[in-house]
Amino acid sequence: MKRRITALLFLIFFTGYNVGICAEELAYPDFGYEFLGPDKHENYNRKMFNFDRGLNKYVLRPIHILWASILPQYVMDRIYGVSNNIEFPIRLVSSLVQGDFHNAGNETKRFFINTTIGLAGMFDPAKRYLKIERSRDNMDKAFARRNIKSGTFFVAPVIVFTTVRGLFGRVFDMALNPSTYIGTPLLAAIKAGIMINRTSYWQSIICLVETSFADPYEITKKAFAIDGYIKKNNYDRVEIMSKLRATDEDKNIVPTVNNKEPQAQLAVSAKILKNKKNQRVLSEGEIMEAKLGLSKISIEPDIILKDYAPQSPMVDSMRTTLFAVPDVNKSIWNEMSLWNRSFANRIKSESINIVEGRENYTFRYILQKDKNAPLAIVYPSTGDGVKASHPIMFAKLFYDAGYSVIIHGNPFQWEFVKSMPADYRPGLPARDAYMMRATTTRMIDKLQKKYNCQFTDKVFLGTSLAALDLLFIAAQESKDNTMGNAKFIALCPPVDLIYSINQVDSFSQEWKNFGDDLKPKVAMASAKAVKMYQSKKDIDFLVNHLPFDEDEAKLFTGFVMHQRLSDVIFVIENAPNNKKSGIYDMIYKMGFNDYMKKYVLVNDKVFEEELNNGFGLVAISDYLENANNYKIYHTQNDYLINRIQLKQLKRMAGNKLIILNNGSHLGFLYRPEFIADLRKTIIEMKQAL
Repeated sequence: MKRRITALLFLIFFTGYNVGICAEELAYPDFGYEFLGPDKHENYNRKMFNFDRGLNKYVLRPIHILWASILPQYVMDRIYGVSNNIEFPIRLVSSLVQGDFHNAGNETKRFFINTTIGLAGMFDPAKRYLKIERSRDNMDKAFARRNIKSGTFFVAPVIVFTTVRGLFGRVFDMALNPSTYIGTPLLAAIKAGIMINRTSYWQSIICLVETSFADPYEITKKAFAIDGYIKKNNYDRVEIMSKLRATDEDKNIVPTVNNKEPQAQLAVSAKILKNKKNQRVLSEGEIMEAKLGLSKISIEPDIILKDYAPQSPMVDSMRTTLFAVPDVNKSIWNEMSLWNRSFANRIKSESINIVEGRENYTFRYILQKDKNAPLAIVYPSTGDGVKASHPIMFAKLFYDAGYSVIIHGNPFQWEFVKSMPADYRPGLPARDAYMMRATTTRMIDKLQKKYNCQFTDKVFLGTSLAALDLLFIAAQESKDNTMGNAKFIALCPPVDLIYSINQVDSFSQEWKNFGDDLKPKVAMASAKAVKMYQSKKDIDFLVNHLPFDEDEAKLFTGFVMHQRLSDVIFVIENAPNNKKSGIYDMIYKMGFNDYMKKYVLVNDKVFEEELNNGFGLVAISDYLENANNYKIYHTQNDYLINRIQLKQLKRMAGNKLIILNNGSHLGFLYRPEFIADLRKTIIEMKQAL
């Protein structure tokens, strides 16, 4: 189930915002408009979508929780397999209408094999042994392949997103589904159970979308749009797997980084100049390093990732999705079950109020039996909230080492912004750090009062932008201690925030290079992501190769980051989610630089010193040079910093900077070499507290 949820999120993340604007005017594309056309009934659709959300929350979800608490996950999966097997006629007829006799043959083989050997479909030997996968064909797809226009799309009660063609397709699907004709009370009850079981699999993704995005309607619409295009063009067929199993020549692999000449982007051009004294050819980067006194600074790696087989910095960074810690979700029960006691489900939620009149801010925590144990506070990456997967992984590492843990969301995240003062605009590290200290202090105070304990010793961990904010927190704490005895771990902090913002904005513009190929490019990349996650336990090369090229990686990274920017702007502008507004007309003309100019750098004199120091770690160089209560992990090829910045960081941090030879931006989290070193650091810091 987790693999299906992650795959769907990959699909959702390949989305953009904006309504009804021609592509030529956009800084970022609106894939809902590109794939579906204009949202003609948006006011109605939003109201019905919110009605469906309420219906799910108060009626369907309680039923699903009860169901998942009666049946273990294993039994639910067997029932799910039977229901899929019963629907064989839908897929068969759809394939025949399309003239796809190859798929019709495969579906027939699957049905007979799984009905007999697989015990009515409870098991899937056709896929496991013969590699024959179930297609997602239905009558809507059959009509689409026969060039019947979709008609306008709309939101229907319970069904949520559909089109006129899709609605007729559902009618035909029902007619072809044998369970439709069940008449006896006993069989009708069985059918109801099958339906409850099937729909329960959507609860995790519904909950995650509702809690992860400021405007769930737009996200759901984009996912529906792209998924429909994928199905119509058969991008979800098993043939996609052949694209994943590319030969080495096609894998876009670049040579492993040479330890003596680290591969990193330069802030200056690659123009070559000649040194007249010794006739040795120097790059402008080397000349700049000499001017800054960085020539003798070594950035050789401290940790070697063996057999990493790098592809490119952008693609390597996407490997962070492989990060997993054993037993985080281990349970015989579904995650909705009242009996699920996996580590992830044992994490509790609590809320605090920061500003009167603003929304409460929710955080998550898990405590040791000894309530006075050292406390770890985890700050996740840009745009991530408290339910993101990575902070849970870090929480497990800390918890296993004897820490209690608080999971705090990222300051550049819409829920955090909604809880802050109305004029708060995230983006200045010093100010964000100040607000993070304030919220963290209140979280700690609330737990100490609730459990009558005292968290004397603390370790903070942050990733990406939160790692930059974390180091500002550490610097502020060195001058005005409010947290007590504390240590800090920063993973891949930007050295200069403005440089990083420019990098992200440049990735977000890659879509303009594809022209008419944009839709198939995005759809194919999304389909490969879904296939990869559905099959990642079965594909050996996933650790050493992701099935994306550099263009797809830039598309993915650019749109994920802009999605998170969109959520923040949506909240800042107090946009409604129950009716149509013009907010996306503005949002999809904005990048991070535009955001900084419009919202952050307006009459801000409080942090003038920070503005003059480039929004980066140079502003806290005194702390970095003199303190010994922190550790930084970085790589030689992180695309959000360049070689000169890495050398500057090394000069400031010295041996408190741990450099990895590969992994780009957080693309090393899943590697055992890094996890072992991080565990060692966590234990050493606990002993030193």
